[in-house]
Amino acid sequence: MGNNGSTRAGRKPSGRPSRKKPADGVSRRALLIGGGAVAAAGTAAVLARDQVKRLWWQVPGVEKPRKPGELDYAGATWVAASEANWRRADRPDDFPIDRVIIHVTQGSFASAVKVFQDPAHQAATHYIVGQDGRVVQMIRELDVAYQAGNRSFNERAVGIEHEGFVDRPKDLTKAMYASSARLTASICARHGIPIDREHIIGHVEVPGTDHTDPGPHWDWDRYMELVRRAATAPPSPTPSASAKA
Repeated sequence: MGNNGSTRAGRKPSGRPSRKKPADGVSRRALLIGGGAVAAAGTAAVLARDQVKRLWWQVPGVEKPRKPGELDYAGATWVAASEANWRRADRPDDFPIDRVIIHVTQGSFASAVKVFQDPAHQAATHYIVGQDGRVVQMIRELDVAYQAGNRSFNERAVGIEHEGFVDRPKDLTKAMYASSARLTASICARHGIPIDREHIIGHVEVPGTDHTDPGPHWDWDRYMELVRRAATAPPSPTPSASAKA
């Protein structure tokens, strides 16, 4: 060719990497769509495996190993709630536990235990703490207690009732605060829950609730400090029941 002409071989390299040509009869878009389908199938498989993991113990003839009266907290005594007041689960494998919910019974310790054993009540918490510091566990932490009036929070939280009335500050005793703080610190340690007010909340703070507990007299600053101290203290198998404040 003449001086003004050029050949493809004589051009400067553009610096752009060459693109591989798709296989005959297959467009690049089709390859991308196919890759997306493979990724989607992989995601579906992961979700399916996760669902199986959550529900394996519900298969007929298969049951998650349990021992009657087994405690999650060594300082508690076991008293079973009615099975109508909680749902069998496999937490934290099926639902992560990331909240502790603080309740007040609006009644005596004995009346709270009795109510949680009543199938018609349709509600209960995992633990009850008395004014003298005693603790009963009524539902395993791995199970879902009907406690918050909010399904999501029921599934993610461990609930603790406290003996007394929200409008009677004298009901919130020194022994109760100390015992409950040890219990909450233990729950947080077992499940990796941060010790802060985002993760340790009152029933009143649950979205959609019409409850007001633990009420205006619950001393959150005092309680959170006790929980932090308990979290760093040597483990104590049995909470002490000191005199009322």
